Formats: sequence, C-alpha cells, structure tokens
Amino acid sequence: MKYVIVPVTPFQQNATVLWCEETRRAAVSDPGGDLPLILRVLEREGLTLEKILVTHGHIDHAGGVAELAERFGVPIEGPQREDQFWIDGMPQQSRMFGFPAVKSFTPDRWLAHGDRVSVGNQVLEVIHCPGHTPGHVCFYHAPSRLAIVGDVLFQGSIGRTDFPKGDYDTLIASIRERLLPLGDDVDFIPGHGPMSTFGEERRFNPFVNG
Repeated sequence: MKYVIVPVTPFQQNATVLWCEETRRAAVSDPGGDLPLILRVLEREGLTLEKILVTHGHIDHAGGVAELAERFGVPIEGPQREDQFWIDGMPQQSRMFGFPAVKSFTPDRWLAHGDRVSVGNQVLEVIHCPGHTPGHVCFYHAPSRLAIVGDVLFQGSIGRTDFPKGDYDTLIASIRERLLPLGDDVDFIPGHGPMSTFGEERRFNPFVNG
C-alpha cells in the first residue's frame, strides 16, 4: 500500500490518497476540501479513484466528499452510522466555520467495527473509535503496519471531546483498547499534524501513557 498525505482546508487536515500498487486503484480518505490538490496526486501517480473513505463527519474531513463522489461517480464508505447527524449538518458546519458552501451526503456504506474495506487488491480493517465523535472509525492496513486514525489520536495529543456527543473517557478507551494493542511499530496518519507510531504515543503522550 502506497500513500500520499495532502493537507487541506484552513485547518490543514490530512487527507490521504492511498492506493494498491498492483492495480493502481486508489481511495481518498477524508477529502475535506481543496480538491484540486488531491486530484493533482491522483493524476501525477496515474491512479484510478475507486472510492472515498470517511473517518467522521466533521467538515474539515468530509466537506469535499459529496463533490468528489459526484465528480468521479464513486461510492462513499464510512463513517459509522452514529455520525449521521454531523453529516446532515454539513451545510451548517460550512457556515459556522467560514468554509465554502458544501453538500451533505449519504454514505453508500455505513461502516461498523470489524468491517473491511478494499482498495484494489488491498484490504483495510475498520476500527470503530468513538469519543471525538460517536461514529468515528479508523482504518488499519496490517501488511503495511499503517493506520489512518482521523481525530482520535495525534502526536502528543488526542482529539477534542467537547463537541456534541463527544466523550473523553470513551475516547481514551478507544485509544487504549482498540488502537494501541495493534502494536508499538504501527505508524499512524492523524487528522492533523505529523505522523507518529503507537509506541511513541504509548510512551510519551501524556493523555494515554498513564
């Protein structure tokens, strides 16, 4: 599995273009906006977009989903169904945060813990990690030891829990019980900021190393 991280929106959210090297078929995870930047990667690498993956329903992660899906005629997979109220409120989020007007959308496939999603010949595991939002999911590619974790965990920090239906204790449990057990050597792409490993966060992140 190959990938390129594309920071988008004024929030510098990490959209990720990931693809199967055998088939050159790709997915985009969390296309929050600035779609020309994402399309440039697809074109440069000669990739065929086959789906969009969404970790959760916040606008900086999902604001460009509807437009990208319509443009390419590809399905949307994720998040978990509990985030529907966030997706339904996407136009209101755009006004609140000063984003360009965006459309809400209905995923072609709501995801649940233990589901699998495919990108070309590659398969990623779906891990439901509520706390930042109730329907937040992460994606894990075991052969690459790579996880896409959205706003659950950051280098040295964790996602906010002061949004509607956020919960601090639930978020910490998601990290400790569902992400860290994947292994210290797993690299992860957070929703914002630099990559890290679960081992580094286990040792040095003050929110999860207690």
